[in-house]
Amino acid sequence: MFQSEFFNYNHLDGIVYSISLFILVLSLLVFVLLLVLTPAPYGRYHNDLKKFILSGDINGFIGWVVMESPNILVPLLILITCEDFNFASIPSANWLLFGMFITHYSHRSLIYPFLQKNKPHTTITVLSAFLYCSTNAFIQSCSLMILHKYDSDWFQHPTTILGTVLWGFGFFTNLYSDYQLRNLRKPGETGYKIPQGFLFNFVSCANYFGEVVEWIGYALATYNIAGLSFAVFTFANLVPRALKHHQYYKEKFDNYPISRKAVIPFIL
Repeated sequence: MFQSEFFNYNHLDGIVYSISLFILVLSLLVFVLLLVLTPAPYGRYHNDLKKFILSGDINGFIGWVVMESPNILVPLLILITCEDFNFASIPSANWLLFGMFITHYSHRSLIYPFLQKNKPHTTITVLSAFLYCSTNAFIQSCSLMILHKYDSDWFQHPTTILGTVLWGFGFFTNLYSDYQLRNLRKPGETGYKIPQGFLFNFVSCANYFGEVVEWIGYALATYNIAGLSFAVFTFANLVPRALKHHQYYKEKFDNYPISRKAVIPFIL
């Protein structure tokens, strides 16, 4: 076990397990609250919690970077502060799994904010997302780079193969769907339009579907409770938002496709 001047890893396994278990329980609460009350207050819903404390606006670009940056900074901090850390000692399977996490969040933290027209975020959204991302990045990094060692046979494990394929499909779907949404409107146009093409022919929120599938694949490939908690929380956070989007589209557009589902093709 690696030692650090910042972290005590003697009971790290128990800490990661406890945090992951807490996130699993929290996911149920988040799912119910977002389903019954309101989706997370950013984007088109950023005014929904204006009556609550810490609901003032933060610049959209700055808010996004602050929310997402822990996913890159926390793993770096852990690796840098681990004494006698030897990159060569980390199995290639661990690097593959850790690379899934870092690849996604390198894009979300360093590229995505420059592509989007960033709407303001409420303070409470930024702070809560920053806290969750910091915590999640900690347990994912510790699980994959310190606690669990996956041998070369892991590449041949059915859950690894299926999980990697799902992660790749979900990552591509998420990126391509975001690209489609960015290009819905021509220069000078405003307002919302009906997304068309690719998986938008089947669901209103293909980008959310891609992200949910991506982290389910990651959970299968990592096969640990930290990965599971991440997938479950992603589902709990994005599905209520997708349902609200779907309802909005149906109310706004009289010609909205009646066969289109919210987030899971043919099901939900």
